[in-house]
Formats: sequence, structure tokens, C-alpha cells
Amino acid sequence: MTETIVVVGTGVAGATAAQTLRKEGFAGRVVLIGEEAALPYRRPVLSKDLLAGSITAERAQLEPAGYWADHDIDLRTETRVVELDPRRHRLRLWDNEILDYDAVILATGARARHLDHDGGDRVLSLRTAENVAPLRAAIEAHRSLLVVGAGLIGCEVASTARELGAEVTVLESAPSPLARIVPPAVAEMYVGLHAERDVPVHTGVALRSLTGDDDGVHATAEDGRAWTAGAALVAVGSVPDTALARAAGLTVGDGIVVDEAYRTSAAGVYAAGDAMEQPNPVLGGRHRTENWNSARAQGIAAAKSVLGQPLGAAEVPWGWSNQYGHNLQFAGWSRHDDDYVVRGSIEGRDFTALALRGDRLVGAIALGRPKDIRIVRQLVAAGAAVDRGALADESVALGDVAGRRAAATPASL
Repeated sequence: MTETIVVVGTGVAGATAAQTLRKEGFAGRVVLIGEEAALPYRRPVLSKDLLAGSITAERAQLEPAGYWADHDIDLRTETRVVELDPRRHRLRLWDNEILDYDAVILATGARARHLDHDGGDRVLSLRTAENVAPLRAAIEAHRSLLVVGAGLIGCEVASTARELGAEVTVLESAPSPLARIVPPAVAEMYVGLHAERDVPVHTGVALRSLTGDDDGVHATAEDGRAWTAGAALVAVGSVPDTALARAAGLTVGDGIVVDEAYRTSAAGVYAAGDAMEQPNPVLGGRHRTENWNSARAQGIAAAKSVLGQPLGAAEVPWGWSNQYGHNLQFAGWSRHDDDYVVRGSIEGRDFTALALRGDRLVGAIALGRPKDIRIVRQLVAAGAAVDRGALADESVALGDVAGRRAAATPASL
């Protein structure tokens, strides 16, 4: 009988896993199943290029439409897996079709987190390709947008909507924007960047209500502050889609729990991408990532694991955000409350903020310095102790800071 590997999820983790199976010479049956109608696409462009209209949906695709059939990948869009039976190695689809497998990779991704408030049709979200057209239409029709949530998606949509000519206001419950990934000084810089475009960012906002009517969307905070706009985007993060795994009895924590080889608690079942929680081989403990590059790397690794191939070095996660033409990159496991050493100038918007815990480099945030991010990923992966003085001294090459002493006085946040 022909061996069958099924990949559940057509995001970058799932699509890359299917591609890797073929690239590594697997000659059996590959089935790639996803709930979305769109062919696999690059999700990061949703809040930027695709919303702005600078690229088409076709250009956002990972591969040309004919690629999947040409590589003998049975791609099934608009298809939902409703049951996973690990004991029988069997999947049941939404139309009751039974699909037997020899191995399955769960790449079910994440879903947008929603608020309890009912704001009506003018309150939108942005997680999938089908969300782009309604959001763009609302921006063009109403010319004003309230963005609830100042994480990456919220800030990027605010930037794009402003460049499309809309009046934009951003509300954030945390003390600062981008609070999960950047230190306060960088967050303050981003508040200024938005303010220069007449986009106010209000922080510490505890929403009491978010309602919609024929006149627009109305937001009221617990402290009495109120805002009105033609439409609203709720961008308050995402939650891993673990429902299928949980119902099948797999071990689930913050995500679907896997070991270092992407194997779940059930034989023959693997997981990758935003829905998966894995060991952190660099810092210890466990972690779950939510960025495109990590999902892609995990899809490759999971497919290789299924085939019994070596996985190579652990991936140090990294990502990026474009706002008003400024490219922010981040790498590693930095937190807003880490100890930071700065190269360059945050005020001058040319910097690398290096995150330390003790004498160990754990990550970095950079604006306009992509080379630094590449080097930081290598240093974080190596786990070597670094010297604060050398980190701050730009006469010392960043790649040489491990164990290096410098006379410079560290610039800290």
C-alpha cells in the first residue's frame, strides 16, 4: 500500500512541510488540507502590501496555482478536519470522508482573539486573506479607523490605513505599544513615529464597551474616555488552534506539546507552527512562537522528522514589522523588561537594542540594521557569555563580542 502523509493546515508551516516532503524525495501520497479558500500565501503581507493594494492576492501566494498539482500534492482548500483518531491513524473530514494516514503533521495555526463586546458589522479582524477586502472597503468607505490593540498587526494596519488617507486612532490596554517585544524606549519611539502622521496611540485603555450603529463604532474606556470612528479593527492577538489535537487526546499546554523532533504525545502525529509548543534548546524550558519565519522553519523540520532525517541546529526565531517605511527586525526571546544595551541611537531611528539576562544575550530589536540581527541570531544560538562594554562599543564588531572586553561605557535602557 502507498504510504500517506497528511498535513493539516495550509499556512506556511503546513505548506512548507508538504513541499519539504517532496524535496526530500518522499514518493508516497501527500495530502495538504486547509479551511481557507485561498491557496497557500504569505500571511505577513496581509497588514501591509495586500491591504495597501501594492500587490495582488496572486502575488501573495507562496507558489503559482499549478505548483501543487505539478508536485503531486493533493491540496484541498475549504476543507475542515473534524476528527483525528490517533489509534486508528485516521482523519474524518467535514463531509464525513475518512482519510487514513501513516503520519500526520498538525499545522493548524492560530485564530484571532476576539473581544466580548459586540460591535456589529463595522468591527473587523485581520487574520486571513479573506479579511483583507472587507477591511480595505471599510477604510475607503468610512475614512476613519479605530484600531484596538497596538501589537504588530494593529500598528501595521494603523500605518497602512493612514497611508491610504484614513484618520486613525490606536487604543492599547498595556502601558505601551508593542509591549510584548520591545523595551519602553523603543515603544516611545514608535508612539512618536505614529504621532508624526497624526495617529494618536492611547495606552492603558481598559475598554468598557465597543458598539456599532449606522453612525460608526463607539469605544468607551472604564475611565470615561471615548472615541468614535467609521470602523474598527480588533487586533488583540491570537490563540493557538489546538481544538483538533485536544479532542484527540493529545497533550496540550500553551500549544500542542511536542518533543525536540516535533513528535506529539500520539505515535505518528507531529506538529509545527503557531499551534505548537516545543522545547527551547537555547534557553531551556518550553516556548511557542508566532512568526512567519519560525513557522516555515518548523514545517521543514517536522517533515524531515517524519522522514527520519536529521533536523540540524535549533532555530532562533526572528521576524519583522514595516511601519511608515521603517523596518523593525527582532530576534531571539527578548522581553520588554530585559536589560538592554543599545548600539546606535533610538532617537535617531538607527539602532540595535540588545537584550541581556545576566551576561547572556537572549535577543535583540533593531531598526535599519538587518546585519546585526543575523549576527545576534548566531550569538544567541551559541549561548556564549558577552561583555556589556563590548556590546556598546561599535568599534568592536558585533560578531566579536563573546568574551571580549571593551573600555566603552555601556549605553543602557
